[in-house]
Amino acid sequence: MQGKKDYQEKLFIRFQLSDYVPQDNFYRQLKGLLDFSYLYQSTAKYYGKEGQKSIDPVVFMKLMLVGYLENLNSDRRIIATSRMRMDILYFIGYDLDEELPWHSTLSRTRQLYGEEQFISIFKQILTQCVDKGLVSGKRQAVDSVFVKANASMEALVKREILQDASAYTKELNTNIKEEIIDPAPAFKELPPDGKKPKKKLTKGTNKTHVGPTDPDSRMSVKPGKATKLNYLGQVCVDTENHVITHIQAFRADKADSQCLKEVLINTIENLKDNSLEIKEVLADGGYSSATALQALENIEVVGYIPNAPGYIAQREGFTYDNKNDRYICSQGKYLPFKKFRTDSGNTYKLYKTSVKDCRECPLKERCAIQLDTKPWKIPFPRSYSIRCIYGCKPEKQKK
Repeated sequence: MQGKKDYQEKLFIRFQLSDYVPQDNFYRQLKGLLDFSYLYQSTAKYYGKEGQKSIDPVVFMKLMLVGYLENLNSDRRIIATSRMRMDILYFIGYDLDEELPWHSTLSRTRQLYGEEQFISIFKQILTQCVDKGLVSGKRQAVDSVFVKANASMEALVKREILQDASAYTKELNTNIKEEIIDPAPAFKELPPDGKKPKKKLTKGTNKTHVGPTDPDSRMSVKPGKATKLNYLGQVCVDTENHVITHIQAFRADKADSQCLKEVLINTIENLKDNSLEIKEVLADGGYSSATALQALENIEVVGYIPNAPGYIAQREGFTYDNKNDRYICSQGKYLPFKKFRTDSGNTYKLYKTSVKDCRECPLKERCAIQLDTKPWKIPFPRSYSIRCIYGCKPEKQKK
């Protein structure tokens, strides 16, 4: 016999969210692990003693966490998704029939707290992870990712134009004279086909062009991808259980190697608050530069970082004379140090032989220098790069 389901809503029903959210549900487990009660004290300075009650700070932060975990990029979507999910409602402490906060409340509260409060919250959660034994602190892995800015390549303008517009705006604000301005036309005429012409993408560089809606963003590109306006996110992760120990945004025109020192200093401070100490850092070749390696030396952290592509530690037939800072070829000729050169934020030492020494050399046809006596670029300080080569494959890592 064929069945047919009839549905009629009940006026009264006994319902508890805890009965319908499974024990192994992610948000139920998260609710039992994280303690956000410290937020009441840390955010008390933002509120007065009278007036309408604000959104619960704990609820606000949990909704921000939901937005991150569910990849929801707007406050409207955070509220809409939370309203339809029983596990999220249980996580934030709301029943099915309770009205959630307005999406605009999330925006205003986020502006009220500011960056300082979010950093404090991050450190508090990191402390809880340390207390649970999830972070060892000894070995950290650093990597970067481009974060798309809320700006369009089509809106790029020349920096001179933006600066002139800013100066003009200030001039108008300080001018007390009233001026009569002709009204703008009510509409713009469209082409005969009725289609709005597409604006061509502006070609330029970060030195010549800027996005007016987000002037801190920078043009950057990944291999095989289109150029976009981005930020550069640097993430430091503890290798014990892959817990994030520090995250920081930089302008996208910076190289990874230029960010390493600041990222490590901030990570060290985060872990120092929990009595943990960094011993080793893992990173890819993008973090290899003389400045970055010297920073590792100064803060006494061992770096397992491959040298930049093209770097050669030793060249066949040449030996380095450390006392006189020069190279000696197999024929006894010298390649003395000539000068320093800076390229892409890295400092190099140039070594070069003379044309006279190479002209009559019997090995000139197969010599690495050849007749053009092209100078060698050696990263400075040389000792850091040499140590990095052998440090990339330590004995304990081979096992």
